[in-house]
Amino acid sequence: MPALAQAPLWRMILDATVFGIAGVVVLILGYYIWELVTPYNLRRELQENKNVAVAVVAASFILGMAIVIAAALLRIR
Repeated sequence: MPALAQAPLWRMILDATVFGIAGVVVLILGYYIWELVTPYNLRRELQENKNVAVAVVAASFILGMAIVIAAALLRIR
């Protein structure tokens, strides 16, 4: 089997930076879309009402979105 050519270090750093920024932007957009479709205000529930259940659901959503976005960005490359 022939050895695969490895990209230069600057290219790998650039790719990681671009994909990282794209992932964060998509994650933030997903969060705000989720905020629009839920019947409650997430910030109010977390800050004023100290609702732990909402915090767990929000954390699960963010983690799930991050996993999906990371998998999608890995497929692009």
